[in-house]
Amino acid sequence: MEAASVFSVTRQTIYNWIKKKKETGTLKDKIQGRPWRKLNPEALLAYVKSYPDLTLAEYAEHFGTISSTICEAFKRLRISRKKRHCDTKNGTKRRGNYFWQS
Repeated sequence: MEAASVFSVTRQTIYNWIKKKKETGTLKDKIQGRPWRKLNPEALLAYVKSYPDLTLAEYAEHFGTISSTICEAFKRLRISRKKRHCDTKNGTKRRGNYFWQS
């Protein structure tokens, strides 16, 4: 089959594409992922922006869920945990030397 050589795929792949086009009407892949069931992501983002210093347990208490649910939601929303970028109030310094500090 000429199409297989043009696209550098096997003939079976071409047949699968033709079958998928006939069955679904498109060659686009299905949307991956799972729906939000316990949390509203927009509400969580708004609450985190309003109260950025709360712990996972405090966020969970507000939304009526457990902290692991909040942790998973943070992962899905790409919200990272707080990191210490400078010295603290009590004088604790960062450990180690980093390449950007030389």
